[in-house]
Amino acid sequence: MGHYFISLDLTKKVCLVVGGGPVAERKVRSLFECGACVRVVGPELTPGLREMVEAGLISYRQGQYCTADLKDVFLVIGATNDEAVNRKIAEDCSKRSLMVNIVDDPHKCSFFVPAVVRRGALAIAVSTGGKSPLLARKIREELELTYGPQYGEFLDLIAGLREDIIRNIADKRMKKEILENLVSDEILSLLKESRMDLVKGRLFSAYRGSGS
Repeated sequence: MGHYFISLDLTKKVCLVVGGGPVAERKVRSLFECGACVRVVGPELTPGLREMVEAGLISYRQGQYCTADLKDVFLVIGATNDEAVNRKIAEDCSKRSLMVNIVDDPHKCSFFVPAVVRRGALAIAVSTGGKSPLLARKIREELELTYGPQYGEFLDLIAGLREDIIRNIADKRMKKEILENLVSDEILSLLKESRMDLVKGRLFSAYRGSGS
């Protein structure tokens, strides 16, 4: 069966990562970058995670995972190499209807973490349903070459124009036409070539067509 893809707002949400190795560090950093309040539980930490703890960026309890670690948690990632610990994490989360991802064990996961290309507010996610994270990473690397930093700048530009057009244009047909012109094939072709001056000129022409 297919998976239902969503984009979670983790701002100030408490997220637990069990484990303190390199994989756990990658998970912690990705959660932290999304604004989550990250808790880490594990016997040892990588130097990078230790620095984050000392800087007050994340919280840490040294020791083995226990069920009490799930208190007030929104989302859980198990990144240990201990099968028994991973199984207990998954079972505890299932009983509490908590979202859980056990790294490298898709059968214990209630969600998968996609490989993501980020360009400002633009996020392009690639998932293989846990079957091949390496393939997802390879595709992500290809997408990074196709969609450069200019796409983030472009999205910021059209966001303001879109809001103004929606607010000020009452005619539905005209509104739809103008919004489509903001992402016309011509503009997207120029964007792909990073010709931002021409892109801005075409956007301005489309925007003027709205009468705003």
